[in-house]
Amino acid sequence: MKILVLGGDGYLGWPTALHLSAQGHEVAVVDNFARRGYDNELGVESLVPIEPLQSRIAVWRELTGRTIGCYIGDLCDAQFTYDVIEDFEPMAVVHYAEQRAAPYSMIDRRHAVYTQQNNVVGNLNLLYAIAELNRDIHLVKLGTMGEYGTPNIDIEEGWLELEHNGRRDRVLYPKRPGSFYHLSKVHDSHNIEFACRIWELRATDLNQGVVYGQQTPETVQDERLATRFDYDAVFGTVLNRFTIQAVIGHPLTVYGTGGQTRGIIDIRDTVRCIQLACENPANRGEFRVFNQMTESMSVRDIADTVSNAFPGDVTIENLENPRIEAPEHYYKVKHTALVDLGLEPHLLSDTLIESLFDITKQYAHRVRLEALRPTINWRNPSSR
Repeated sequence: MKILVLGGDGYLGWPTALHLSAQGHEVAVVDNFARRGYDNELGVESLVPIEPLQSRIAVWRELTGRTIGCYIGDLCDAQFTYDVIEDFEPMAVVHYAEQRAAPYSMIDRRHAVYTQQNNVVGNLNLLYAIAELNRDIHLVKLGTMGEYGTPNIDIEEGWLELEHNGRRDRVLYPKRPGSFYHLSKVHDSHNIEFACRIWELRATDLNQGVVYGQQTPETVQDERLATRFDYDAVFGTVLNRFTIQAVIGHPLTVYGTGGQTRGIIDIRDTVRCIQLACENPANRGEFRVFNQMTESMSVRDIADTVSNAFPGDVTIENLENPRIEAPEHYYKVKHTALVDLGLEPHLLSDTLIESLFDITKQYAHRVRLEALRPTINWRNPSSR
């Protein structure tokens, strides 16, 4: 199958492209290198050095004989988007190509506007390109569990059976996101559902939990194939950040009491989920939602898990939470669709955490301590 991976230079996009290629699919990637630009803006880099995209593609071909195509450009450029779809003629498009950090979207007005314009407009251009060029293309879109927020009822997989005043209907599950980034993902979901309904597109929206880990069976074949390992308070995911803090002797920074519960998923399961979604496409006109997570844990439990696994002393520091979120809340999520398709989840284990410790020890000299502390406060809007 010909699969186009948008955002193929990123933390998840690159290992996904490798995994799909290793499974025998014909893969091409698209990227505008915006994520590398955020590094320059924020003054922090991936803990693990990453090669240029073209170099990584060359290494993969050298090791496996498999070719990954490459297009450089921006989805917000409608003509570029149309040209790529028309040239590569994919049967599935995996869409990672969005600004992905909630804290980044909350820096100030400019970053909020950029996040929503970049994410929503790029996604709309893609929907129009698919609708006009080939409506049989299956769109596999990375969403986020953060779209739902933390409702006081069970979270279903995208849809809710509702009874009101004696009548019943099936509606999109109500969303209450916690940042302008998460709001952009909600807008994407609504736009995709609308496009499926009026143009009979086929789409799978993958509402993913917090990803942890840095290695997949493909990236470990050569250090030049490594993907990002972000640890900073803007782009670093919580377990990755905690493992780094443990290794360098820095307190694990828990926001508030740490009672916030989140869905989590191993990066190896992320790439497998994408494969399963691509190989089992939605029907024409179907907007399908999968909750892409394997287990849920509170932030405090994640900190305790890291602390218990580390062969040394670890301290935990509770910081004032810069985010606006409930300190304790109900959290029960249905996530069976991908398991039904064949996902065999990797659950969080000491073995995985120990491998993250090893990676961190190798590159600990690259850590910038000031990047670990949160500096963006949801409560104080800025217009700069």
